[in-house]
Amino acid sequence: MGFQLDRAPNQKHKSTWDLDRLLKTEIPGFGTPFGTQHKEAFYTELHLLLTAGLPLKDALFLLAQEQKKQANRKILEAMVLGLEQGKSFAKTLDCQKVFTRYEYHSIKIGEETANLQKVSKELGLYFKRRNDLKKNTRNALSYPIVVFFTAVLAILFMLRFVVPMFAEIFQQNKVELPALTKGVLAVSKAFQAYYLLFFTLLVLLFFGLKILSKKLWFQKHSASILLKIPVLGTLVRKSYLAQFTQAVALLVGAKIPLLTCVQLTKEMLTFYPLQHALQDIEQQLLSGATLSESLQKFSFFDSKMRSLIKVAEETRQNEFIFERLADQYHQEVQQQSKMLSTLLEPLIIVFLGIAVALVLIAMYLPMFQLSTVIG
Repeated sequence: MGFQLDRAPNQKHKSTWDLDRLLKTEIPGFGTPFGTQHKEAFYTELHLLLTAGLPLKDALFLLAQEQKKQANRKILEAMVLGLEQGKSFAKTLDCQKVFTRYEYHSIKIGEETANLQKVSKELGLYFKRRNDLKKNTRNALSYPIVVFFTAVLAILFMLRFVVPMFAEIFQQNKVELPALTKGVLAVSKAFQAYYLLFFTLLVLLFFGLKILSKKLWFQKHSASILLKIPVLGTLVRKSYLAQFTQAVALLVGAKIPLLTCVQLTKEMLTFYPLQHALQDIEQQLLSGATLSESLQKFSFFDSKMRSLIKVAEETRQNEFIFERLADQYHQEVQQQSKMLSTLLEPLIIVFLGIAVALVLIAMYLPMFQLSTVIG
């Protein structure tokens, strides 16, 4: 990483200049500083520096100097300033809106139990796995999506430029057209007349879905439809279960009560079916039910999870069981993402081949008739 230890601040320096500089460079309230990838690097490097024996304030100062993004640097400098003013690490972290309540409580427990090194390591691992899940899903879908859009653009290009050329030839020679050719020509004619409207509707649809994605009713119905899609629905469900079990494993390992673990993970994971289930589970835990009993009501949690959590409650091995579950779901997501990519690629290629073949056949059938007439 190339940390320069001579950049560590002098323990006796005054913070007047730092305070003045930070007040003049207020952190903006928009944008996406400290995304999950930055958090993975931050917690991993923080664990390394703390393990090396560096004081927390000096470690944060070094991490701030290594940040390439100005917004990230300002956040860490504000945290260093908070420590200099006597605040706890958890409090300084809580003052920054980019960190979740989950991270705040984890760091707080780490400070109170003198396990900050372990907690920072586990947080780094949590965000690493979360990034791996996103990357695996993105890799599984990126190539099929690119192929699909390439196929659609190729077909639209043919409808817009190639088919009209053939239509003019057919019209000049008054060739009797088969039904397939008539259909393709009708689609081409409609696309030529309304292609601007077509692309405008696509743009409006994109931004409309982006706005609707914030509505609760849309989240509910879209998630329900997504989970019913073969293979993809299972992949999405298990990816969220992996995040849920890993988050609970970290919180339980930090000696946070199970009820609080559920409350914190509910704030983190915004996928509607899981969030709705956790709200209900929270109420059942408050009424005295066990976690395994609370999970029985929801099909989102599979029987393997329910059984192992019941064993964890009986043996008091919650942290171990949740870590094993997180590992298993993480591996299953990797396998299923590869399987999804393997299934989609040939299907999309077949779709492309059939669509292009239909257009070509529709255009060349009248050409054969025309050549016969001319002959």
